Amino acid sequence: MKVYFNNSCKICKTEIDLYKKEKIQEIDWVDITNNTLAEKETSKNSKELLRRLHVKEGEKVLQGAEAFLLLWRKIPKYKFLYNFFSLPIIFNIFSFFYEIVAFVLYFKNRKQLKLTKEKQ
Repeated sequence: MKVYFNNSCKICKTEIDLYKKEKIQEIDWVDITNNTLAEKETSKNSKELLRRLHVKEGEKVLQGAEAFLLLWRKIPKYKFLYNFFSLPIIFNIFSFFYEIVAFVLYFKNRKQLKLTKEKQ
């Protein structure tokens, strides 16, 4: 399984670092920042990858709230999150709020990336 995350987003990086500490061998962590290989592997462009978390298992690519569910299901310490957020009504609420938070983080990070490029 590959997890495509935005390492340039401080909040995203902090959360992913928590998951990485669990050292799950079957998870490959892929920073999508300026990563054309990640774009090819997921068939997503850089904006789509920056916008949401993506997980690829086999040939299937999940994004957003569904990607988090798959990730949490694979990490024993966080399986309780999977068990709770996969409940149908809870998942719908989680998915709705995830999209709002993801959009805010994308917008904020997009500005950060733009400023970084301008300084180079």
